[in-house]
Amino acid sequence: MNSFFIEFRDPLFSIIVFFSIIFVITFFSYWWSKYKHNEDSKYLDKFLKQFVTIPSKDELKVLISSGDLSEKSWLFLAHSYYKSGNYEKSIEIYNEILSIGNSRNRLEVMYLLGKTYLRAGFLERSKQIFLSILKTNPRTPEALKLLLLVYEQMRDYPAALDVLEPLDELNEDVFLEGNYLRAMAILNDNKISQDEKNQKLLYIYKTSHQLVYMLFEYLFKNNTTLAWENFDHSKSALLSDILWKIEPKDLNLDIISQNGYLRELYTARGDVDLAKSSSIFELDVLIKLRGKAKATLSFEYMCDDCKIVQPFVFHRCPFCNTIDSVHVECQLSKDFYQDVGDENNSFQ
Repeated sequence: MNSFFIEFRDPLFSIIVFFSIIFVITFFSYWWSKYKHNEDSKYLDKFLKQFVTIPSKDELKVLISSGDLSEKSWLFLAHSYYKSGNYEKSIEIYNEILSIGNSRNRLEVMYLLGKTYLRAGFLERSKQIFLSILKTNPRTPEALKLLLLVYEQMRDYPAALDVLEPLDELNEDVFLEGNYLRAMAILNDNKISQDEKNQKLLYIYKTSHQLVYMLFEYLFKNNTTLAWENFDHSKSALLSDILWKIEPKDLNLDIISQNGYLRELYTARGDVDLAKSSSIFELDVLIKLRGKAKATLSFEYMCDDCKIVQPFVFHRCPFCNTIDSVHVECQLSKDFYQDVGDENNSFQ
């Protein structure tokens, strides 16, 4: 009998059995994983087919309440709608999540809803959302900062300034925000005279040395003499677009002659002949080709913080909300006004 079952004591037979078991396990594991992958793909395809067309509000309510998809996934989908500019659908998702009543991230969802309302321009709704958050969670700096933006866009500057107090208590740096909001309040106050506005804005500038572009843009537009009297030579490049647009009759030649950048700028424009070249490419080209090319300067505005470029000036970046971060970039462009003048002369 023992001789008949001798193969069970053979080491080679044991090795064969061992590897056979491994092969069987591996084989079934492979096909099981492939089966699960196909099932998951079918589920995903089924889910995505629901969004070939944007679901209606009622369809969203059914989909969210069914619980087939996690809340985190719905938040991700809402954020996708937000990033693509479809704020209405993003708002619907956030509202439906909150209406279920069992959200684990209720505070976060309310914050995102308020932020979306703000971006979509529903300022009153956004304000109510943030006030509701702060009523139960007053130490929430993110909600306070967005509430400040809401008040600013509503031009309710006293209320915006009131928000700075709790932010200061939370050790947030609000010095620049305070100066900016006070300056905006002055600029939008129709009850004070032009001279009083000028003096108040100059006081903010002299005591903080902030908001240089914003304040000198206003001064050069409304009181050129006062602007030149308080002109900071070190800020010439920052104010290059403002200085470029000043009427020739309003130029202060004494200040221009003392400032290397201004000598190059106004030589390039053709008002003076005080520079032969410039280290700035655009100015150097205009100086070298003065009177020989129909060219001028155009300007773009970049945020020093987020590096976004805009064709128009801003005092608070519309993307990252940073204040006093504008950086002026000059470019060579065709002088269309000169072309118009040439055409008028030809008709004469």
